[in-house]
Amino acid sequence: MIAEVIVDIATSETDRIFDYLCDGDLVVGSRVRAPFGGKVLPGFVMRIKESSQIPEARLKKVLPSSDELPALTKESLFMAEKLVKRFRVPKALTLRLFLPSEMRTGKVRELYKTFAELTVPIEKTQIRKTAKNQIGVLEYLDKHGKTDTATLNNLFPGGLSALEKKDYVRISKEKILRDPYKTVEGDGEEKTLTPDQRSAIESIEKDTRTVQLLHGITGSGKTEIYLNLIAKCLEKGQSSVFLVPEISLTPQMLSQLRARFGKNAAILHSGLSAGEKFDEWWRLRTGEAKIAIGARSAIFAPLENVGVIIIDEEHDSSYVSESAPRYSTFDVALLRAKYNGCKLVLGSATPAVETYKRAKEGEFNLITLTKRINQKPLPEILIADMRREVRRGNNSPFSLVLQEEIEKCLQKEKQAILFLNRRGYSQTVICKECGYVAKCEACDVSLTYHRDEDCLKCHYCGGRYAMLSGCPECGSRKLSYAGTGTQRIVESLQKLYPTARILRMDNDTTSGKEGHYKILKAFGERRADILVGTQMIAKGHDFPAVTLVGILDADMSLHFSDYRSGERTFQLLTQVSGRSGRAEEKGKVVLQTFDPENEVLRFATSYDYEGFYENEISLRAAMAFPPFSKIVRVLVSGDDDKKTMEALRLVYTELESLYQANTEKFLFFNKMRAPIKKIQNKYRYQVLMRLSDTSILPIIYEICAERRNRDALVSVEENPSNLS
Repeated sequence: MIAEVIVDIATSETDRIFDYLCDGDLVVGSRVRAPFGGKVLPGFVMRIKESSQIPEARLKKVLPSSDELPALTKESLFMAEKLVKRFRVPKALTLRLFLPSEMRTGKVRELYKTFAELTVPIEKTQIRKTAKNQIGVLEYLDKHGKTDTATLNNLFPGGLSALEKKDYVRISKEKILRDPYKTVEGDGEEKTLTPDQRSAIESIEKDTRTVQLLHGITGSGKTEIYLNLIAKCLEKGQSSVFLVPEISLTPQMLSQLRARFGKNAAILHSGLSAGEKFDEWWRLRTGEAKIAIGARSAIFAPLENVGVIIIDEEHDSSYVSESAPRYSTFDVALLRAKYNGCKLVLGSATPAVETYKRAKEGEFNLITLTKRINQKPLPEILIADMRREVRRGNNSPFSLVLQEEIEKCLQKEKQAILFLNRRGYSQTVICKECGYVAKCEACDVSLTYHRDEDCLKCHYCGGRYAMLSGCPECGSRKLSYAGTGTQRIVESLQKLYPTARILRMDNDTTSGKEGHYKILKAFGERRADILVGTQMIAKGHDFPAVTLVGILDADMSLHFSDYRSGERTFQLLTQVSGRSGRAEEKGKVVLQTFDPENEVLRFATSYDYEGFYENEISLRAAMAFPPFSKIVRVLVSGDDDKKTMEALRLVYTELESLYQANTEKFLFFNKMRAPIKKIQNKYRYQVLMRLSDTSILPIIYEICAERRNRDALVSVEENPSNLS
């Protein structure tokens, strides 16, 4: 038999199928080890056939893996082919999406441990009194039962092997599952559905459209709807995919799924160890677990017979991949939903403008939830004009109204959340004499000071630098800190409220897979009064004792050079505000801004999504921005500036020819340096286009695919979520 194999090398030179001899029991989708260029490399079986056009004498034989099932399902292979065709990327690169990286390279395997147990009652054994280690093993096993051999050998050296020879103990080898979040607990009680929730579930089940948009205000009970849909799938023997935007949300959601569905829930995200990821992935592949929960990459979970795919907070920009292939999770989810004939449920209090437009026009089924399940009103939002605060001489990060509300909150023994969309102590270190700004050597971005570690960090490449004692340009010691980070906020709070217990949650305090969970668990158990955090605290969390939310820099994201800045600001403010007043007591939100008259803030403070949408969609239509056009960015990056510029020139020349031949399909076309000129020592240039007709998109992908080489990476992004 002949196996058609994709060798796992993601380069254009090897991006083709190779024929290999194979045994008759090898099946499509299996992982193999393939002799290639003097090495043995991992590969994937795409097809099996009877014969090859290449003489059999010239063919090498593949070595099968020890996997109990083919690693790639038929659906995985189908989706991979679609993605290759859509994004013009190497096949091996696309297939990598479907497997944990350490598994693909063979660096992780099943974990086995050896255990010992008694074969005869202890009273029937005959051991010399001087054989203390043998007696110790017997007594330990009699008291504790089956025990791993490493523990026994450590406590009683030599005793175990002697007892095994006498047949007093039996040694067995068992597979151990590396279970992430073993300590995660949750409330498994099924909640009584409100009439609105029941109506939403009925609408989703009865509607014939694939995509269902669940537009529900914060606290309206969307999660319970998701859990009910999953339960119905399990009853039918079907599996489910449940996606959340932030890793920080995953343990909280996992606790609810595990409490409700037991070990049927498996978790997939980048924060797991290699072994945990391997074991969770195989639990899904074998069908032992039928619910995959995780961030963006969990859309590629190896499930079969999928009954529902849920994307919570569907508007979130984290659902768009920023590495090749630069896919949108929605597009992949839609592909899976159509393959399985199942529903794709999108949930959000603030849907993406593009999504809401498609729902309003009838392409998607629109289900609206306008009431909180506790029947309480949405929290009152108070505007704090920071211009007045400065004029009053208040230079602290907290307005007087926020200080008063925090004081009241603490007196009532309630909890508060303070949101700041920055981490670290401050944004930048600046010399007052010459204007020098401390920047990363590998990236064209300013460094952030982290006071607890007394160092400067780059938030793009992770680089660390010693804190400056003086300016390296002019020698001045007059260094100032511009901007305010989460560390400085915590420090200021501790001075104002010395008895308050304060937790900080950002990328620096949540290292390790349980970092998020431990902080959220401590706050949920009322072991802190105030939680200070970045975007990861903005969505999905439910803390009944939180009655106050402070938004310290409400208008910061309004001024980004991005056509979606207004939309993102509205979404973020609505999500953060929704953390307050989720139980019996009414919540409050203090929104601090230097631009209180801004229209986006006006819509946000009145929770008027419909008004915001109508205003935003009319602006987009007038300016011909998405969804009335498509923005395409071709990003060219490389280690050598000259070679990268040469690659840009070649790509631009071909794209310009396409532009000249199709000017009526372009609204904008130009080349330029990327806003951040260098990241991780790679120089970056871009060609920006705005298309009124997307029929030429495949040609753009083709041009860029042909220009990829070892000197420069050329990638295409559609409506990029980050233009920096």
